[in-house]
Amino acid sequence: MKVALVNPDWTYDHSIYFGCRKPHLPLELGYCKALLEADGHSVMMLDGQLQKLDNAALAERVAVFGPDMTVVTTAPTYLFWRCAPPELRVPAEFLKHLDGRGGGTVAVGPHGSATPAPALRKLGVDVVVRGECEEVVAELARRSDWSAVPHTARIESGVLACNGDVSVSRFIDHLALHWPSDWIAAHSHHHHRFDTARKGAGAEVEASRGCPYNCSFCAKIDFRDAYRRRNYNAVIAEIDGLIAQGVGYIYFIDEIFLPQRALLEALVDRNVQFGVQTRIDLWKPQLLELLGEAGCVSIEAGLESLTVEGREMLAKRCRLGTEELAALLVDARRHVPFVQANLIGVVEDDPALVDYWRKHLIDNGVWANEPVPLYPYPSSPSYRELWGEPDDFAWERAHEHYLASFRTFSDIQDQRPRALAELESSCCNH
Repeated sequence: MKVALVNPDWTYDHSIYFGCRKPHLPLELGYCKALLEADGHSVMMLDGQLQKLDNAALAERVAVFGPDMTVVTTAPTYLFWRCAPPELRVPAEFLKHLDGRGGGTVAVGPHGSATPAPALRKLGVDVVVRGECEEVVAELARRSDWSAVPHTARIESGVLACNGDVSVSRFIDHLALHWPSDWIAAHSHHHHRFDTARKGAGAEVEASRGCPYNCSFCAKIDFRDAYRRRNYNAVIAEIDGLIAQGVGYIYFIDEIFLPQRALLEALVDRNVQFGVQTRIDLWKPQLLELLGEAGCVSIEAGLESLTVEGREMLAKRCRLGTEELAALLVDARRHVPFVQANLIGVVEDDPALVDYWRKHLIDNGVWANEPVPLYPYPSSPSYRELWGEPDDFAWERAHEHYLASFRTFSDIQDQRPRALAELESSCCNH
């Protein structure tokens, strides 16, 4: 079978989007490609941002290739499945340009995972994958009849038909990924890096997937939920391949980069720097020192709230007090050039206390952002607490709630977000 894997050309005008807008490696498509090629399929993988191709040009490339199946993502990369753009206008625009020339069409991503029916109707694809996608895409390529493939959904006679629950990939035995050299050369961005000494291209790598915690704000219930650690040798082989291609900085997309002494010790001997997202309460001072020695130059620490009450409301299950957390963050900053305490706007937090701790952290070299308003993604516990299980209007409901609840938005939101129907009006089938 001939398969096209497409990460469309992302644009974010007037979108509610908390992720980074620079190009990143589409790891989910990389895994799909590796599994498909292992089965003997012919695969073309495209990325609009890395290859500087708009959605019309991507569609023409796919049409010329003449695939039997085309797979398109609804989030810019696995890194941002938990905070994807709510609207589907970008993949819908690509599919509109493709205009039926890509064989059977498949959408993968958070939208079809949490709300399959509206994703199918808005995009007009044949199938959506529910959950983590790589092994399901490989299974779709093995079968001519997609109606019984597990972890998929489709529309039959106007009615949603789902085959089983969401997919949880094995992941632990994923082999090392290999990326086109021109993609790496085009990946100049060093994700979440704010120190000045930069060398080489950037890249993203996944050493673990999922998280053992269930914080109320985190959109991971329908994908990237259960914690799994990837085979150590595969991770090291992937990193070594990237270094050989000129990569000088790696960002680990792991939901929660837990201390792995063997991996850190291996990185000490490699000429590469890296960034992580983690929980600071899971680190001991000696491991923070090793983290710095290994080449870590950026820590994004999910603190979320600077008060005990706020962390309890967010279900952080944190056993340390604010003073202890602040001390660990300051200690981390002794070894790592940039440390950020991620903060979310929580009504339980006393503004004066938040201001005090923010000033304390900033004065000690740790960046603590202005608390960001909470968006209740349909795959988060916070959505379910408000409205129950996601239905066909879940994204619209979350979107309207967010716009109505706040006057100011995140410090990366330079335009006022627009209503979801307005964002999707030009491309999506409503």
